[in-house]
Amino acid sequence: MTGVSPGRLYLVATPRQDLPEAEFLARVEAALDGGVDTLQLRCKDWEALPYIRLGVKVGVLSRARSVPLFINDRVDVALACGADGVHLGQDDLPLNWARQLAPHLAVGRSTHAPEQALTAVQEQPDYVAVGPVYATPTKPGRAAVGLEYVRWAAQHLQTPWYAIGGIDALTLPDVLEAGARRVAVVRAVLDAPDPAVTAATFRQHLDQWPVSSQEVRHAG
Repeated sequence: MTGVSPGRLYLVATPRQDLPEAEFLARVEAALDGGVDTLQLRCKDWEALPYIRLGVKVGVLSRARSVPLFINDRVDVALACGADGVHLGQDDLPLNWARQLAPHLAVGRSTHAPEQALTAVQEQPDYVAVGPVYATPTKPGRAAVGLEYVRWAAQHLQTPWYAIGGIDALTLPDVLEAGARRVAVVRAVLDAPDPAVTAATFRQHLDQWPVSSQEVRHAG
C-alpha cells in the first residue's frame, strides 16, 4: 500500500455531455472547497488523450488543496496526468498487475458482495468501495446491495472502505447508522445547486461519527 490516506468524503467526478468543461471544473473546485477530501475522475469510454487532458486540469485543483486524485479504470491515464492513484472495478486490470506497472500509485477496488470484499482485502488495496447501496444511474443494470452489505462491512472489514451508490442527504443518516464512516458520492454533490454547501453538510454529518481505531493499513 501507499502513503495515501483515505479521507471521509470521496467525490467521483463524472463529466457529462450537457455540462460544459468549465462548469464541471468549477463544480469540482467548489466541492473540494466544501470538504471533499478524496477525488476520483471517472470518464467511462473516453479515449486516453482527452481523459489525460481533463485529468491534468482536475489534478491542478486537487493538488492545490492536498486532496489525492484517483483515476477510474486507467493506470496509463493516472500515470500520464500525475494522479495519486487508480480505482479498479471487478472487471478491470488485476490489482497486482496495476502495482507492477505503477508501484507508487494508490489503488482502490470496487466490491459488490462480501466474497468480493474478502478477495480484495487479500490484495491489500488502499481502500475498497462497498455498493451500490442504492440503485443509481451511474451503474445501470447493477442491482443495489442495500444496507445489509454496509452492516457486514462495518463488522468484518479492517481495510478502509467507502459506502457508495445513490447516497444523498436523505439516505446518508441511514448509511451512517448502518456503520459506514466514509462515503463516496457522485450526483448528490456534483449536481447540487451549491456543491460547496452540500459537501460541507456531508462532512458535518460524517464528523459526528469517528472512524474506528480498528482499521488496519498494511505497509507495502
